[in-house]
Amino acid sequence: MKITRATDYAIRCVYCLAQQPEKLRMVEGVAQEMEIPPSFLAKIVQKLVGAGIVESRRGVKGGFRLARSPGEITIHDVVVAIDGPVAMNVCTVSKDQCSRSDQCPVHPVWVAIRRDVEEILKSRKFSEFL
Repeated sequence: MKITRATDYAIRCVYCLAQQPEKLRMVEGVAQEMEIPPSFLAKIVQKLVGAGIVESRRGVKGGFRLARSPGEITIHDVVVAIDGPVAMNVCTVSKDQCSRSDQCPVHPVWVAIRRDVEEILKSRKFSEFL
């Protein structure tokens, strides 16, 4: 599993917002502070809004901020919002993707790795980084 650039940027964005969770921020400001291309961040924020991690407000006094407290948002939440399920191999997401899952001697290894990685990502909340 490799964390994509989009996921890295999303984690930076959520971290930035977690520092002042009540404050509405503009994409340009967060992009500059976190060294993220603004147009890319705008697309990432849309996914975070769709996942219920970030909320957006339109208008002159608009912007975006966390939809939940930093203590309720995990790194796993952000990874899944941007890249989908955490998986080392497609067979761990769905056995329909691989007809050999039941007979493959390596399949349990992929499953164990996925379980361990998910456990770590779910245990790390953004509040601990503040």
